Amino acid sequence: MPGSKHFDPEDAIDAVVPLLWRRGWAETGIQDIVDATGLSRSSLYATFGSKHQLSLAALRRYLRDYVDPVVTALDGGGDGLPSIAAFFGRLIKARCWGARARWGCLATAVQLSAQGEDPDVAEILAAQRKHTAKALRDALGRAGELGQLRTDVDTEATVEYLLLLTQGINVRSRDGADVKSLRQAVAAALSAIRAPGSDADTWPQGK
Repeated sequence: MPGSKHFDPEDAIDAVVPLLWRRGWAETGIQDIVDATGLSRSSLYATFGSKHQLSLAALRRYLRDYVDPVVTALDGGGDGLPSIAAFFGRLIKARCWGARARWGCLATAVQLSAQGEDPDVAEILAAQRKHTAKALRDALGRAGELGQLRTDVDTEATVEYLLLLTQGINVRSRDGADVKSLRQAVAAALSAIRAPGSDADTWPQGK
């Protein structure tokens, strides 16, 4: 019923993102959404169909606004290992400073919850993981071209390891991990694959 809507659905989605992020997917009820958006249940259901569909829209919005910019900045990985280090620096900064410091990552939280088994959720998260994996793979390829990698580095295994490292940062930052220790973990991981004699910077810069 398009003619009956007197609100912007995009604003409703924006309002739900911090609810899911801070409170949790399962812990956020429809009344919480009503309170946050100022909309009636009937308006929400008429527009989105269900709380589940609205939550999926909020998850996509979260990935678009808070994750994609960090990953997209890595695309191409022109500097090789320093580009990867900078990616992790941006990730740590996003998790540890600002208005949403120590909130962790909505995508990681959803993946680790029961909602992670939902086919719609799994499809969204798989697409995001594929995007991040490609960006890391391209950066590692560039690092190899620049002679920054050890010759015995397995690219696919390293991509998987770096993906796991991003998840670890998402979880540990929410638990209150010291920023320096997060940076040291990244530097250690990248130094372990750096070619002997290479001076490529593996320290994740930040605030």
